[in-house]
Amino acid sequence: MSRNDVTEKIIATKVTKGIKWEDVAKKVGLSKEWTTAACLGQMAFDAGQAKVIGRIFGLSAEDQKWLQEVPYKGSLPTAVPADPLIYRFYELINVYGTTIKALIHEEFGDGIMSAIDFSMDIQRQPDPKGDRVHIVLSGKFLPYKQY
Repeated sequence: MSRNDVTEKIIATKVTKGIKWEDVAKKVGLSKEWTTAACLGQMAFDAGQAKVIGRIFGLSAEDQKWLQEVPYKGSLPTAVPADPLIYRFYELINVYGTTIKALIHEEFGDGIMSAIDFSMDIQRQPDPKGDRVHIVLSGKFLPYKQY
């Protein structure tokens, strides 16, 4: 048994039962973005949250313990993602990464945007020319310190 095995159980149950991530998140009491990341093996649930996930997806007590383990994050199978949707984010960073970096440094100074003190919001934005994906990423600015 591994965390990947539990993730596969969650995905299989989601598909067979037609479960929506937003419904899971409401039952856990967290955002759909964070809850989905945790269900997909990128975050760790606490014991109470793992129990809720266990009830939703029919997971054993052992499975629920795996949900509480700190995962190995950033677990894409290849360096350059092959999945078309994920690849577009890779492409976005290749094209606009230097612009994002330049504008953040101009506004905040030398530092980084945290992916730890972070939130994300994904919404559908209706548009007569075709609905748009609206994504807001919000990370705390962490300046490099001098020493």
